[in-house]
Amino acid sequence: MPSQQVFNLGQESAHYTTSSGAPVSEPYAAQRAGQLGPLLLQDFHHIDLLAHFDRERIPERVVHAKGAGAHGYFEVTEDLSDITSNPLLTSKGKKVKATARFSTVGGESGSPDTARDPRGFAIKLRTEEGNWDWVFNNTPVFFIRDPAKFPHFIHTQKRDPQTHLKDADMFWDYLGQNPESIHQIMILFSDRGTPDGYHNQHGYSGHTYKWFKKDGSFVYTQLHVRARNGFKTLSNAEAGKLAGENPEYGIQSMFEAIEAGKPPTWDVFVQTMTPSQAEQFRYNVLDLTKVWPHAEFPLRPVGKLVLDENPQNYFAEIEQAAFSPSHLVPYIEPSADPVLQSRLFSYPDTHRHRLGVNYQQLPVNAPIVPVANFQRDGPGTFVSQGARPNYQSSIAPLKYVGAPGTLEGGVRDFEREAKHETFVGAAFRDLSEITELDFEQPRALWSKVWNDAQREAYVQNVAGHFGNVKSKEVRARQLSVWAAVDQGLSDRIAKAVGAPTVKPLQAKPANEAVKFRANIGVYTSVKA
Repeated sequence: MPSQQVFNLGQESAHYTTSSGAPVSEPYAAQRAGQLGPLLLQDFHHIDLLAHFDRERIPERVVHAKGAGAHGYFEVTEDLSDITSNPLLTSKGKKVKATARFSTVGGESGSPDTARDPRGFAIKLRTEEGNWDWVFNNTPVFFIRDPAKFPHFIHTQKRDPQTHLKDADMFWDYLGQNPESIHQIMILFSDRGTPDGYHNQHGYSGHTYKWFKKDGSFVYTQLHVRARNGFKTLSNAEAGKLAGENPEYGIQSMFEAIEAGKPPTWDVFVQTMTPSQAEQFRYNVLDLTKVWPHAEFPLRPVGKLVLDENPQNYFAEIEQAAFSPSHLVPYIEPSADPVLQSRLFSYPDTHRHRLGVNYQQLPVNAPIVPVANFQRDGPGTFVSQGARPNYQSSIAPLKYVGAPGTLEGGVRDFEREAKHETFVGAAFRDLSEITELDFEQPRALWSKVWNDAQREAYVQNVAGHFGNVKSKEVRARQLSVWAAVDQGLSDRIAKAVGAPTVKPLQAKPANEAVKFRANIGVYTSVKA
């Protein structure tokens, strides 16, 4: 059904034209050689219509193909000058325009909005210092912490190369071989895995970033974007029913909420951690499979996000929207998280493939500030920068500003910074091994956070999918991962799918990783 806006338009005043602007008297007419002869090649209108139609589709996103989006604004409600010198975050009351896109991760563009899947939660802020993209998910953790595993992981969540079917065996085979995924699996197969619409969910940076001040000091940060009306979910049965009856439930419900004047609103918070705190933290600050406990690192208000404007054209404003965690602004930098570092390249690379090398010039992606650099030409160029030289010219030189973190006041402690860099360099130990630390937070979720009804829902949600696994080895391995979280949990799932119970997966003791991190300085001095 068309939107109310279309019904209100009434009779169009525009005249039908060719793509070059010439008026056309009859849209369906085609030039022929005589009354009944063949069509003529000279008929530009008809040939152009067909040629454009043949090229209307662009490659869909490899992941996050299905989604919804809208426009609105982000407002800073707090002064954060004590932790960053970023101009936006130090300007209480400042508003910037925003575009958001929400998506399922593994499904194709025609898949149902209610599928059990994480949700992408991407926001483009148009600041006076350039575009700042928040490329988040609706879960605070992820399946993996090694970027080399990502393509393999996505392959297993999509279709078998022979049968072209979704395959429970390869889905669980991968996860069982990579037990660090269990924290995400605990969340995904709870009712959080089936949000009630795209606009009734929270968003999380997941990755750790660094917010700098002018003196070069920084804090580690994680952002939380929390739906003001709460994280609303669907049961497995409700989600399945909607998948058949209304696969576009998520797109429709958000569009209609905005159209009805009920704009979705999120409150934005930040967690901060100093480098010293990171060195003492029980988990590695770069570990994408862990959360920062709120009691230890409380949520601090930042601002609010409001989406109050539906797109006028979905393709132009949402399908062509291109988000990347590498689209950053002064005083905001990525951490050394290896998965984040990999995404910094991968996202713009897929945009160049999908939309063309000049994807940043598309209106939905273009910054509000003028772009001045040495990039020129290529398909789709319509901001050519005129006569400006395309190199570092001494005749017409560009101005340069200091890089984020440039010393502008205060005293930098280089010895302290060097010590912390050594700590960060040893992160590979925590990120490449499975230890008891990997099961602590999932265990707390199961035994302390959830109630009996939530625990039963999790078992049933898992059994509905895991029960389709044919391989006994895959079943046993994944059950051993659940047993490492809680033996009772594993036994309940085993019973639900008619599989034998198993013992817990053996992992290295937690104290080994913690002790190693605490003694990095000693290890470094010995190696030196």
